[in-house]
Amino acid sequence: MERLVRVAWGPRQESVEAVAGRWKQTLDGLAALLPDAGSGTETNGLWTWQHVHVSGPATELRPDGEALLTALRAEQEADGWSDRTGYGLALVIEGKPGWKIDITSRAGGSPEFLLQTMGIRITSPDEVATPDAELLTALVEAWDPDYGGAFDDDLLDALEDDAGFVVGEPSVGWIGHLSARRAALVPDDLPAARRELPGGGVVLGIAPQDDTEAVVQAYVRLRDAGALAPLPRPMDRPHL
Repeated sequence: MERLVRVAWGPRQESVEAVAGRWKQTLDGLAALLPDAGSGTETNGLWTWQHVHVSGPATELRPDGEALLTALRAEQEADGWSDRTGYGLALVIEGKPGWKIDITSRAGGSPEFLLQTMGIRITSPDEVATPDAELLTALVEAWDPDYGGAFDDDLLDALEDDAGFVVGEPSVGWIGHLSARRAALVPDDLPAARRELPGGGVVLGIAPQDDTEAVVQAYVRLRDAGALAPLPRPMDRPHL
């Protein structure tokens, strides 16, 4: 079984230290929520991730603060790096049989037309139920995004085919996150469980994973209410 948990936000320039701290919080949260995903890779209590590079073989990375800083500073020193686009990082780990996590992110920059993102693709045994709401909440707490959700490929196809969703625009999955101004536009009668967050945003439990039709209907209602309006271009802020 595969799912994608991802969040996105607009320009928010940050120091390499701040981005490394958000990464560490993310990786610590994954280890706590999905212990089987990295089981067998541990060294001194920390998972061993594979750091995937644009060129050359992957290298090992353990999620301590210094290692993450080193990886991000190497990105900063690479040819073509710009503080406008921010720091890109890609990690992979395989633990117990059937488990794999792929992470890609670009964060800490201030581009006017390219969203900052954190996306986690999780492969797990079919019989295992993953804590999608908790995973999305962990990403929200680490990255303070504008919106996010949990999806699989079939749901993304349905949103495109049945609701006119365009990749790169705000969306929700069977679990969704909306920042404070977006959350204020959610219809009161939307049939979704709500978890209010300290910063004013909300995590929505929209439907079971296999109820694609309900997610599509909720997406249309949220879009029509303005809760999924794209950030204005050129972008000048991280949230709606």
